[in-house]
Amino acid sequence: MNILKIIAITSCATGIAHSYMSAEALKKIAQKNGDQIKVEIQGAMGIENFLTVKDIEDADLIVFANDVRISKEERFNSVNSKIIHIPPHEVIKRPEIVYEKAKEILTNL
Repeated sequence: MNILKIIAITSCATGIAHSYMSAEALKKIAQKNGDQIKVEIQGAMGIENFLTVKDIEDADLIVFANDVRISKEERFNSVNSKIIHIPPHEVIKRPEIVYEKAKEILTNL
């Protein structure tokens, strides 16, 4: 199987715990599957690891693990077909859900 280039944005209502915990869960599941991942965390500290236009364009899959609105969401307007939405608490509890949802999206591209 090809290596996927995944980018993700995590954000939760308080901007602390679930933002970081879901980012860590995403990194672990991507590493376990041998894929590349870059995670932007939007939280109490502002935006960390800001995703560039190149990151977005090069991504095979984009994960929004958010409970609140994503800042600068317009960056993703041209790649809506590659975005999956999963609440952060779901990513933390069951990170494999990312790959379950990814199969649906990637087969339709």
